[in-house]
Amino acid sequence: MASLISCPHCGVRPKEEFTIRGDASLARPTGDADAGVWYDYVYLRDNPKGRHKEYWHHSSGCRRWLIVERDTVSHAVHTVSDAALAKLGGAA
Repeated sequence: MASLISCPHCGVRPKEEFTIRGDASLARPTGDADAGVWYDYVYLRDNPKGRHKEYWHHSSGCRRWLIVERDTVSHAVHTVSDAALAKLGGAA
């Protein structure tokens, strides 16, 4: 069974049209943060089990950044929202 993602702009598409770009919950450190904080941000990542929000780029479609909430065990997609709209205060 193919995995499908419902892009808010293009509709239901196969996951092969998207590129995953990692954890959507990470907060970028400020410019004056010390080297240890930057090291953790750049090189250290959790490997969560279960529901998790990630950035996905619809690289073969509308080229929008999306926040996809999926289960890392079952690969079930629960929610998809536009990352830019979420940043402006919309649903993420």
